[in-house]
Formats: sequence, C-alpha cells, structure tokens
Amino acid sequence: MQLKLAMIGFGVVGQGVAKILRDRQAHLKERYGAEFVITAVSDVKKGAVADPNGLDPKALLDHLDNHPDLTTFPAPERGWDALTTIRKANADVVVEVSWTDVKTGGAALGHLREAFACGKHVVTTNKGPMVVAPWEMLEAAARAGVEFRFEGTVMSGTPVINTAWKCLRGCEITGFSGILNGTTNFMLTRMEQGLTYQQALAEAQSLGYAEADPSGDVLGWDAAGKVVILTNTVLRKPLKLAEVQLASGITEITPAHIEEAKKTGERWKLVAQANVEDGTVKASVLAQRVPLSDPLAGVMGPTNAVTFHTDLLGPVTIVGAGAGQRETAFAVISDLLDIHATLLARQG
Repeated sequence: MQLKLAMIGFGVVGQGVAKILRDRQAHLKERYGAEFVITAVSDVKKGAVADPNGLDPKALLDHLDNHPDLTTFPAPERGWDALTTIRKANADVVVEVSWTDVKTGGAALGHLREAFACGKHVVTTNKGPMVVAPWEMLEAAARAGVEFRFEGTVMSGTPVINTAWKCLRGCEITGFSGILNGTTNFMLTRMEQGLTYQQALAEAQSLGYAEADPSGDVLGWDAAGKVVILTNTVLRKPLKLAEVQLASGITEITPAHIEEAKKTGERWKLVAQANVEDGTVKASVLAQRVPLSDPLAGVMGPTNAVTFHTDLLGPVTIVGAGAGQRETAFAVISDLLDIHATLLARQG
C-alpha cells in the first residue's frame, strides 16, 4: 500500500525522515509492503513545494545541501503555507514536525486541527498540541475517523507510548517515573565526573544538547510537558502543564550535593513522575537523590528512561534514546508503519 505524505516542517526531524526514506524505501516496501511518498513540503524558513506525483527525498536533500531553501527547487506547486498545504496537497498523512511551543501549542495546534478537519491521518513529534490540548486532539481524530500517532513526542524513537498502549494491555498503569530530558541527564552525569554546573552546561551547549537559552531543559519545563502527555494518554487522567510541580530543576545542584549523594549510595537525577492516588493525579519534575538500586540511577548521559508502575507486572522500565535527528525521525517512520498496518488490517 502506498501512503502519500505532506511534511509540515522540514528542519532537523523533517530532513531526518527524508533521509530514512531515501535510504530505506526499498527495504520498507520489501519487508512491510509499505511505500511512503512525499508529495508536499512546507517549512516556514525553507519554503514550500508540492507535486501530486511525489517529490524525490534524495533530490530535496541534495538541493538543501547546496541552497539555503527550496525556492528554486523544481516542482509544479510552490509557496503554499502550512494550512494550504494540508488542504491542497495530494496526501493521505500529514507529518507535523514543525517548531514546538509547549505553553500555547503554537502553529502546530492549528495544523492538526486542519488535518483532522480535512480527514487526513496525522503523525507528529510536536509536543505542543499534545501538552495544550491532548483530549481535543484525540477526540478530533476519532470523530474524523483517521489515525493519529505521536510516539516521538516523549522519548524520541524509544517506544514508550506504544509499549504502554499495546504491550501492557491488561495491566492497570497507576503511575510512572522517569528521566525524560537528555540534556539535564547528560549534565548531571558530567557533574558526577567532576564538572561544575556551568562547565557541564557549556559542554552540553557545545555538543548541541542544550540551546543558547537552556531554561526549558534545566528548569524542567521540557520534562513537564512529557509528563502531561503521558498522564493524559497513558494514565488517561487530565493534567495541565501548570499542575505539574516544578522547583529549580537542576540549577541549584552543586559539586557538594553530588558528593553527599555518593557517600550514601545515591545519585542525583531530574525525576519526572506522575501517580494516581484515590483518583487524583500528583505530578512533578524535581531533582532527587535516587538509590543506585533504582533502574533510573544507571541511566547516564543523554539517555532517557521511564518506569511504568503496573498492577500485574510490577515496575516495567524502558531505556533508550530521548533525542536526535535519526532517533526522532525513526519515531515518524515507526508511526507511519503502524498506520499502514492498521489500514491494511481494516481492508481485510
């Protein structure tokens, strides 16, 4: 089965998806019977092009290797904004990988609303809509009778949501705790190895783990957004970003704190968690001393992890990449394959 894709956003993640399609299209078709064809790209900075017959991912990537944008890329249609692209592109699936705003939902919120209104399936790695309006998004997709996948919003390509939804069926998940921000986990690892907070931050920025303004990471806002997504979609309990308890993130941890934890067999982690108690959700993102016996204590560097607390299996921990172009692009491909399999099964 062929699925045509409209790419909304063609930055790091969007180009990562194009690279996988460039390199693995034959494998995807042979192994899964899936053929994914990009028919439109719309990006605020790089411009927009569309061709109902398909855009060659290799040609798109080669062009951007030699040009700053897509304005001179040969295509029958060009210049569409995101909403026009969603409406007019010859596409079955909208892949929304534009810039994220977890406080307002940003433009992505309108993109998803338009896609559902047009009856198109959606795959997104954009946390914004799923933090600001998760139930609206899920219900809009259900009303439209379309498939909606968002695995890449929490731990990049590491299958957290799919594990909870599919592999843990039959269990009641009463809560979770995790390391949901790779930047801060990298910094804490380096601080344990002798760096100060400022030195660890500078290194994280030099490696591309932290932005010039790192507050979203180091104060816990990024992890808090992921707590909101998991609480709403896995615990199935309503939770807003403002309801997640935050303090100072990791900004006040000193070498002395690190050494004190070592003496008691503990390790500092920025722990993101939510638990249901008597029907009420308690959620937080706080720096904590974690015993070395806890699986989260062994998660080092930019790696992420989450432990689901279940009634039948007990704690189940998933560890894997939480960021990166290839890893997040994989989440998109995985979600596309899941939609493809679902549609095939529906056909009988």
